[in-house]
Amino acid sequence: MIRGNRASRATRATGAASVLVGLASAVALTGAAFFTVQEATCADAGTYIRHAEHVELVGGCVDASELPVRSGGHDSETAHQRDKVYYRP
Repeated sequence: MIRGNRASRATRATGAASVLVGLASAVALTGAAFFTVQEATCADAGTYIRHAEHVELVGGCVDASELPVRSGGHDSETAHQRDKVYYRP
């Protein structure tokens, strides 16, 4: 059994280093988030409109031609069941 200040100093140093690394990571991520928002060049952020069975984004900076096209037909019953499972108001 180790007694004295040696063990408690090591434990405190390890705990302090862990807290400092966590704080440094939080500061870095917050800075990256602010930089990303400042550099985004979107004048119209868009608006979400809730319909009976889905939510639609109107406006925004994404052009419809930039979005991937889903292959295959549209099965509304399957899509409706999928939306019921994954949609959370």
